[in-house]
Amino acid sequence: MSLEKKISMAVIKRLPRYYRYLSDLLRLGITRISSKELSSRMGITASQIRQDLNCFGGFGQQGYGYNVEYLYNEIGNILGVNETFKVIIIGAGNMGQALANYSNFEKRGFKLTGIFDVNPELIGKRIRDIEIMSLDSMDRFIMENRVDIAILCVPYEHTPAIADRVACLGVKGLWNFSPMDLKLPYDVIIENVHLSDSLMVLGYRLNEMLKIEK
Repeated sequence: MSLEKKISMAVIKRLPRYYRYLSDLLRLGITRISSKELSSRMGITASQIRQDLNCFGGFGQQGYGYNVEYLYNEIGNILGVNETFKVIIIGAGNMGQALANYSNFEKRGFKLTGIFDVNPELIGKRIRDIEIMSLDSMDRFIMENRVDIAILCVPYEHTPAIADRVACLGVKGLWNFSPMDLKLPYDVIIENVHLSDSLMVLGYRLNEMLKIEK
């Protein structure tokens, strides 16, 4: 049974946040922390933290709490940050270029190996020493380099066809920045990212705060 079937997606989506907070604790030189202390930092209840971590074995000791470095490393192993995944970006517009320039992906095990676009003005240019290639060369590149993840930064109307194309070539993970909620009839993991959703939530909360202040 896969991890997604055993453990709820809500728990899995909280793991990167735990990992990030534990990284901050290590930088501060904190070696041990209780679920209560972690709760006050993260804004998650201590019982929720314990329930989440118990899904993977617990990691804590009664009366001691959590060893920060050990928990950080274990969550990293669960998230696969010690693995290396080959990544390509399809669409070298503003979003694609911003993602290509984000060097922290490598620190998490995601190695950018190729960037593709249809715009002749972009083809041949380099981002962090990676040349933007023509979309026409993508199929061969994927087959020769065993790409794991494709980041989709293409217009809405082209997203389904591009997604179907890379899935048929064996790419197993899609990080989709198109406005659509992409679904495919294949054994492919899709993470749809809608930046505007987060911004609208912020706008709603700000609007509610302003109502109270009036």
